[in-house]
Amino acid sequence: MTGMTGMTGTTGTLCPHCGWPDRAEPFQVVSRHTTAAGSTVWTRCGCGSLQVRVVDAGGLRVVSRSRPAEAQPSPSSR
Repeated sequence: MTGMTGMTGTTGTLCPHCGWPDRAEPFQVVSRHTTAAGSTVWTRCGCGSLQVRVVDAGGLRVVSRSRPAEAQPSPSSR
């Protein structure tokens, strides 16, 4: 990120892992932090992808997202 005026992100797009719309309600809000320009919200998508959302005067942008966590084998299947 290069600052608020040069920040890039996604708006009106879909999660590349499951297709959930970025503007829809997140599956889970992990944390929310107030900033001078608005807020930063860490969310988890239904597919498990962790997302960083910036909400400010420019609207909502997903500025970063992880891949979904890989399924771990259960202890009984080892």
